[in-house]
Amino acid sequence: MTPVHVCYYPSPIGLIEIAAAGEAITSLAFVAQPGADAAPTPLLDEAIRQLAAYFAGVRQTFDLPLALQGSAFQRRVWSHLLTIPYGRTCSYQEVAEALGQRSAIRAVGAANGRNPIAIIVPCHRVIGSDGKLVGYGGGLWRKEWLLHHEGSLLI
Repeated sequence: MTPVHVCYYPSPIGLIEIAAAGEAITSLAFVAQPGADAAPTPLLDEAIRQLAAYFAGVRQTFDLPLALQGSAFQRRVWSHLLTIPYGRTCSYQEVAEALGQRSAIRAVGAANGRNPIAIIVPCHRVIGSDGKLVGYGGGLWRKEWLLHHEGSLLI
């Protein structure tokens, strides 16, 4: 079994826990407190560098190996999320249509909510069809902050 290494990044919107197994990022999540077993690796150090550049406004894309664990449908949704450009949003309906499953809006929403690698797999860029901010595991205030940071939310 591949050991999991974890590190923490104090972002402007809260503490982020980043996990990696082998040569891929497996998780990125907001946490209240750091765990006791932080074990940085070169990959995790690079993830922190890229996140710091993103939050500083000098990086718009991430170049990190990812290991997305989920159902085939979830992985299709997450792969599509990776195609949503920085500074842009799309609706759950548009994601469902892009996957060729127009009626799968709720399933897209559920997969979006189970995204294990926040920010890097930009689930925050998916909004309601009416333009409203709905559903974000890290809290809607973080979603709003991220979209404002990327220039796609002008309020």
